[in-house]
Amino acid sequence: MEELSYLKKVESNARTYAANFQRLFVSGNGVWLRDAQGKEYLDCLANAGTLALGHNPPEVKDAVLDFLGSDQLQQALDLSTPAKHAFVQELFSQLPAGMRDTSKILFCGPSGSDAVEAAIKLARHYTKRAALMAFHGGYHGMTAGALSAMGNLNPKGIPSVTAQNTHFLPFPYRFRCPFGTDGEQTDQLSLEYIRTVLSDPEGGVTRPAAVLVEVVQGEGGCIPASNAWLRGLREITHELGIVLIIDEVQTGLGRTGSTFAIEHAGIVPDILVLSKAIGGGYPLSVIVYAEHLDTWGPGMHAGTFRGNQIAMVAGRATMRHIRQVGLVEHAAARGAQLLAGLQDIALRHDAIADVRGRGLMIGVEVTKPRTESRTGLGDGTLAKAIKLNCFDNGLVIETGGRHGSVLRFLPALTITEAQVGSVLDRFEDAISSATAHRLQVVG
Repeated sequence: MEELSYLKKVESNARTYAANFQRLFVSGNGVWLRDAQGKEYLDCLANAGTLALGHNPPEVKDAVLDFLGSDQLQQALDLSTPAKHAFVQELFSQLPAGMRDTSKILFCGPSGSDAVEAAIKLARHYTKRAALMAFHGGYHGMTAGALSAMGNLNPKGIPSVTAQNTHFLPFPYRFRCPFGTDGEQTDQLSLEYIRTVLSDPEGGVTRPAAVLVEVVQGEGGCIPASNAWLRGLREITHELGIVLIIDEVQTGLGRTGSTFAIEHAGIVPDILVLSKAIGGGYPLSVIVYAEHLDTWGPGMHAGTFRGNQIAMVAGRATMRHIRQVGLVEHAAARGAQLLAGLQDIALRHDAIADVRGRGLMIGVEVTKPRTESRTGLGDGTLAKAIKLNCFDNGLVIETGGRHGSVLRFLPALTITEAQVGSVLDRFEDAISSATAHRLQVVG
C-alpha cells in the first residue's frame, strides 16, 4: 500500500507500534479498529491505555464539536477559561477524599513525561535535596529526568544524558523476587531494604528529595504493588520527610478498577502525576500535589501547550461519563473476568508462567521451559510470536517487561462481557499456534 510504504520509508527507526502492526488504520469505534482492507481488530492496547472510552466515543466527540463551534479559546497558555474551570472542578470532585480540599494543580506540557519532570523539580525545590529514588522496572517517560528514573536500559542511550542523581530500589515483583525468594516475603524484604537504604548513614546514598513509583508498573510488565507494600512505603517516606511521587499516568481514571489506583491502598501521595486518560484522547498532563509543597514561583515550570483547552473539554466529558455510568465498577468486573479467563488459559499452556494485574491492566508472562529456574527465563521471542498471531486473529495487544516477555492487556473500560470472551478465544488460539510452531522447531 502506497501510504504505508511511504511512511515506512520516511519515519524514524525509533518507531515501535507501527513496526509490529504494519497496516494502515482508517477508523475506530469503541474497542474496534479497522484497517484499509476492512479488517476489524479488537483493540486491547487503547493507545497505551489512553483511550478510557475507546475510539471516538460520542460523549467526547459531541463535547469537542460543541466547544469548537463556540469560539472559545482553543489554546490559552495558563490563562483562566471556562473549560479549565470545568475540568478542574470535575477532576477535584473525583480525587480521593484526602486530597480534594488540600491540593494544588499544575498543568504541564501535554505529555506524562513532562508532568513527571515537574513533579521531580517541585520535590527538589521544596526539599532542597537533589537525589531521586526510583524502582527497577519503572517507566516514567522519555525526557531526561523521567528517563533517568526508567528501569529499562535500552532507551537510555548515552549514559551521561541521564546521569540525574537517580538511585534504584527493588520493586516488589513477587514472581521474580529481587531477593531470590519464592515471593512470599518479597514485600517485607523490599520495605526493610528501602528503610535501610534511606536511613543508613554509611549507605552511600544521600537522603533523596523524592521516591517515584507506579502503583502498577505498566511498561515494566503489569506488575502490581500490594496494598500493604504501598502503605509501608508511604509510612517510610512520611517518617523520613521524603516526598512520595505516585505516577498514575497509565493507571489513573478507572484503569485498575478504582478511579485512582492509590485508592486500593488508601494512601495519599505528596504528588500525583496524571496524563493519558484524563485528556479524553487528547494531549494533557497535570500534577496534583499537597498545598504545602507549593513553594515555587511563576514560570518555574511552564510550556506553551499546557493550556490545551480541547483536551480539557474532552477530559471533563470522559471523567463525567465514567462517573455517571459506573465505568469504574464495570472495569473492575470486566478485569476480573479477563484475569480469570487468562488464568484458565495458563493452566492449559505451560509457556504462560504468571498472570497478574489490576482491573483492565493485566500482564501475561511467557517463559521458556522451567528446567533449572523456579520461574523460567522470560521468552521474548515466543511472546512476540503470540502477539503477532493475535494481530492476525484480529486482536491488538503489546509486549513489555523483562526481555519483552510479558503480553499486556489494556482495553477500553467500555469493553463488554462478550468482547472479553472474544479476546480470550483469539488469544488462546494465538498461543496454541505459536507454541505448536515452537515445538516443531525444537523437534
